[in-house]
Amino acid sequence: MRYRRLGHAGIKLSEIGLGSWLTFGGGVDEAISRKCIRRAFDLGVNFFDTADVYHSGEAEKVYGRELSPFRRQDVVVASKCYFPMSDAINDRGLSRKHIVESVEGSLKRLQTSYIDLYQCHRYDPEVELFEVIRAMDDLIRQGKILYWGVSEWTAEQINSACDLARDMHAHLPVSNQPEYSIATRQIETNGVQQACVDRRLGMLLWSPLKQGILTGKYSGGKIPADSRAANEEMSVFMQEVNRDLVDRVDRLQPIAQRNGMTMAQFVISWLLSHPAVTSVIIGATKVEQVEENIASTEFRPLSSDDLAAVDQLFPATGSP
Repeated sequence: MRYRRLGHAGIKLSEIGLGSWLTFGGGVDEAISRKCIRRAFDLGVNFFDTADVYHSGEAEKVYGRELSPFRRQDVVVASKCYFPMSDAINDRGLSRKHIVESVEGSLKRLQTSYIDLYQCHRYDPEVELFEVIRAMDDLIRQGKILYWGVSEWTAEQINSACDLARDMHAHLPVSNQPEYSIATRQIETNGVQQACVDRRLGMLLWSPLKQGILTGKYSGGKIPADSRAANEEMSVFMQEVNRDLVDRVDRLQPIAQRNGMTMAQFVISWLLSHPAVTSVIIGATKVEQVEENIASTEFRPLSSDDLAAVDQLFPATGSP
């Protein structure tokens, strides 16, 4: 496993991170969750990503139980807040009240005294940016979080947050968590990736395999019985499997095979070729997926011809 610095922060994260969206605490049973987490740790993963809203706090509880046997200094735990956690009017968004109360709830579920990276799960247009930054800065000064970041913020929002935090003499954000894959390349054209480079924010990528579609498992349009698309609980955010997208993935298969890679490894290797990327967050429903995805870091960099083939089939200006 190799490790990369998280933007301008001093902390280093494993190139592969283990996420818990739709899986731990709901879509995957506890025994398998434990095996996936422990296998990832054994293979060098130190970055574990979650959010309070994932299965209504249950994903955080899984991490709280399963990460507790490890030395705290050996893991980097990230969580997020923004989405509603109840029907209460203030139990949502990025108000100072919700941020502070959300941190307290996450600390209890994660069974830890601090969260390494706390992220704004989305931008909140109803809350002054000053309030968000001051709340995050106060939590860092209190030692309840070590760093703060954002997820799915626009380039303008990222730049504004960095400028205002600097003016306030507050801690700056260190990361952004966007969706990014060969089939979802909007951050290359909408200024988000450039903002991260300019502001030295590490990018933590979610849905790198587009919920499994980029692994080639849906080749020919089939839906395997053990796939995410066939699982009612885990496919809730999944669009209908796009046949054109699947066909383009199939056309990349020979290139991946020529490199001795599975499609999942090829796609992750492509993401890791971008210097702005700190870590690729994978999801797993079985240990074999953890092992396969982590092995992506063992291959040599993709050639210019390989990169050109991706651009031809999945242009940054195209649509999924």
